[in-house]
Amino acid sequence: MDVLDDLILSAGDFWWTWIVLPILAALGIYFTIRSGVVQLRLLPAMFRVLGDKTPKARDGSAQSVSSFQAFTISAASRVGVGNIAGVATAIAFGGPGAVFWMWTMAFVGGASAFIESTLAQLYKHRDADGFRGGPAYYMQRGLGQRWMGILFAVILIVCFPFAFSSLQANTIVATVSSTVGSDAAWLPWVIGGIVAILTGSIVFGGVRRIAKVTESLVPTMALLYLLLGLIIVAMNVTEVPRVISEIYAGAFGFQQVAGGAIGTILMQGVKRGMFSNEAGLGSAPNAGASAAVTHPAKQGLVQTLGVYFDTFLVCSITAFIILVSTPDLTGAEGGIGLTFDAITGQLGAWAGIALSLIVFLLAFSSIIGNYYYGESNIEFITEHPAALTAYRVLAVLAVLGGSVIATGLIWNTADLLMGIMAIVNLVAIGLLSGVAFKLLRNFDEQRKAGKDPVFTRDMLPEVRGIEVWESVESVTGQWETVDPEETTQTR
Repeated sequence: MDVLDDLILSAGDFWWTWIVLPILAALGIYFTIRSGVVQLRLLPAMFRVLGDKTPKARDGSAQSVSSFQAFTISAASRVGVGNIAGVATAIAFGGPGAVFWMWTMAFVGGASAFIESTLAQLYKHRDADGFRGGPAYYMQRGLGQRWMGILFAVILIVCFPFAFSSLQANTIVATVSSTVGSDAAWLPWVIGGIVAILTGSIVFGGVRRIAKVTESLVPTMALLYLLLGLIIVAMNVTEVPRVISEIYAGAFGFQQVAGGAIGTILMQGVKRGMFSNEAGLGSAPNAGASAAVTHPAKQGLVQTLGVYFDTFLVCSITAFIILVSTPDLTGAEGGIGLTFDAITGQLGAWAGIALSLIVFLLAFSSIIGNYYYGESNIEFITEHPAALTAYRVLAVLAVLGGSVIATGLIWNTADLLMGIMAIVNLVAIGLLSGVAFKLLRNFDEQRKAGKDPVFTRDMLPEVRGIEVWESVESVTGQWETVDPEETTQTR
């Protein structure tokens, strides 16, 4: 078993380092240039769109979840324990300079996040609960390749709601057990049972209940962690200039600390940043497609903001907590222990309990976000109600199972599969990027004309496979003048 684990780990490292990362970086740079640096140019618009009202359905209810709720669903999945443990590992092995490359990857990845989530919005599907979509949908509708969509969907389901969620559940068990100071054999089953029941009570309520939970959970956990971080930084404010200097000097190997070599520094920052914010990997668009907005580019901008929220806020908090508290990283070990020691060393033992609560919220929110990604893709493969019920049961059981059993083999296998999933998505968004650029141009033209951008599918008559976006009335939710004979069939 150890031999197999080592083999998969080596294959995964090779795949991510020499195949996924170069393609991801190259496409991110290309999208940045072609879009006119959309991730910076339209930064103010990202915040404005986040507060847009949700268009109404004919009966006066919300058409689907709001733009903000879709943002929190994706944030729930991408903002997890990796923001604490992963960043610590990057700094331990790559030094402060790794933080610079983490930031750089987030900026470049912001353009990729815009492209994939804009496409997910364009090709989304309307169902009884609102909208759903994602890479599998734009692979079928935009590229006409259903097999490609099914391949993507199957890999995502295996990775996120099953493998990654089970490992998040195991993290919750380990954290609670450590906090209460017990290693009793029955404790993981009790904790796992509670987490599984909580998960089931949410996921069986559908996307709207998931959205209600995440829109409260995500800001709460972010605020708690931000508060801890700001207290520690304020206590060590004189260290901040040193930290910033080390981040920029270390990024190019001018300071030989920790990992030292420029290659190690760059790869640690880039890989950890990418694993954390998931820009371009095809996961977040599954949440982005669920929003009811008046233009596909709007949710593309919101999901770009999600990348920034993950890296520039949450990951940066971890980085500054560690770097202001640990001037000498020599011999530092990666993982959550480095962050835990930094926080408790500054604030005392009580802060360990606070961090345990934050870790619980991060891990549990990831379970909920991961579940929704899987649901959207299960319904792409089949819309049979029994399939969705079976998936929900299995997803809850995966949480329970992960609470009592977790192996490196599961994690490493899922990591490798996610790399394959990423390549499938990158090929798709590369081929469909021209459509996203047309949508961006349409969005920019309407803004320059002083309008609140609204898109209907007749604005891009050459693009096929669009199911929704039928009319101004249906898009904006202003139904007073809607034609009762209007069809919602895919063109």
